Amino acid sequence: MNDLSRFTGVIPPTTTPFDQSGKIDPGIFKAQIEFMLASGVHGICVGGSTGEGHTLDSDELRLTWTSAAEALNGQKAFVAGVIINSTRQAVERCSLARDCGAEALQVTPPYYVFKPSEDALVEHFRTIAEQSRLPVIVYNVVPWCYLSPALLCRIMTEVPGVIGVKQSNGDLKLLADLLLTLPKGKLVLTAVDSLLYSSFALGAHGTIAANPAAVPRAVVALWDAVQAGDHVKGLALHKKLLALWNTISCDDLPGCVKYVQSLQGVPMCYPRKPMCMPDAARRARIDQAFAALELPAL
Repeated sequence: MNDLSRFTGVIPPTTTPFDQSGKIDPGIFKAQIEFMLASGVHGICVGGSTGEGHTLDSDELRLTWTSAAEALNGQKAFVAGVIINSTRQAVERCSLARDCGAEALQVTPPYYVFKPSEDALVEHFRTIAEQSRLPVIVYNVVPWCYLSPALLCRIMTEVPGVIGVKQSNGDLKLLADLLLTLPKGKLVLTAVDSLLYSSFALGAHGTIAANPAAVPRAVVALWDAVQAGDHVKGLALHKKLLALWNTISCDDLPGCVKYVQSLQGVPMCYPRKPMCMPDAARRARIDQAFAALELPAL
């Protein structure tokens, strides 16, 4: 089993750089990873929801996962995101991720409109962990298949290969309840983008979320401040990060994250249709909130 400390800290999800026809641009993808490494992140996640992983076929996942493994070259943790609906498909994609060099998996519950029973969900993650032979982080994000803290703790207790949970959506109490009852030796990563400071202060072990993808340097600074006990600096960063989050949090979130990355030197790219880039009015709000972060040039 991998050292769990490798999967702590700020682990941004990459976006997937599409051209206007919807084709992946490998050069921009490499440039984005270089930008994240230069920002001091502790790892990256490829294939998550910010990366529009639900739109990628197996060949596209192979391309991005292999490119990420080559670019990281073991320097930082590499988590592969898998968003799929059946146990069989999940095992296939998770095995592909392992073969491409992933060190751990971020896996959603089934995301279509039917919810399996709790027993079925335990077996779903057991099968994935055992057959992929990689550590699994449950990506708790699907609204109609949202897993309670009690069920998440059951899964982590009964399935040794499940090493933690990425707790998403805006309910900080659910994250706090999960931390309170967490089995020993397991991880909670936060994706409560609006409350990263609060999540870190409560004891979250790190984050995989959209705001870290947009402004990794600022979130690394927030993480470092909280770990050092500097809550004056942490609260000040929180206010600026929340202001930015309020400008990018919308149904076209991947496009907004790509726009913010472009303000920092990552070449401009597009989301996969029908998702869109932010319009002029939203870009103006983003520009203002981004400027307030006062990030130095890399």
